[in-house]
Amino acid sequence: MKYSLLAALFVSLTLPGSATSAWDTLASPETIVGKEGGIVNIPSSHSVDETVDRLKNILRSKEIPLFALIDHSGEAAKVGIKMPPTKLLIFGNPKGGTPLMLAAPSIALDLPLKILVSEDAQGTVRLSYNSLEYLKERHGLPSNLLSNIAVIETLAATAGE
Repeated sequence: MKYSLLAALFVSLTLPGSATSAWDTLASPETIVGKEGGIVNIPSSHSVDETVDRLKNILRSKEIPLFALIDHSGEAAKVGIKMPPTKLLIFGNPKGGTPLMLAAPSIALDLPLKILVSEDAQGTVRLSYNSLEYLKERHGLPSNLLSNIAVIETLAATAGE
């Protein structure tokens, strides 16, 4: 499953105008998630831009720094490739993340936290992020430190409402 998705994504990104895109193969959240994938997907009741605005407002209200907003679809359009709306927010708080990096330095590969907001070929908007359990297992994080990054779950759920 993982390899077929990667292959579809590779084809869609390397062959502009190809008939099959990776987005077309993602019919439902279950298609890309699965327990072993470590990705949580939740639907949003809003457009990509509205969902991103909601996330930015929530981050601002919680005084969580937004380090970057990457507009993948906007960048693709600049090189003549059509892509459904897709934006990545990168955010975090050194007060919460630093203890995790001290306990398990490899977590720095996944910090700051990220939420992907994307629309599939059917027009469904989703918020996607790494599950806490996946991060815990991947980096051997102590359970007592997961609360430092648990805000991602509430943030995504609230923005998608």
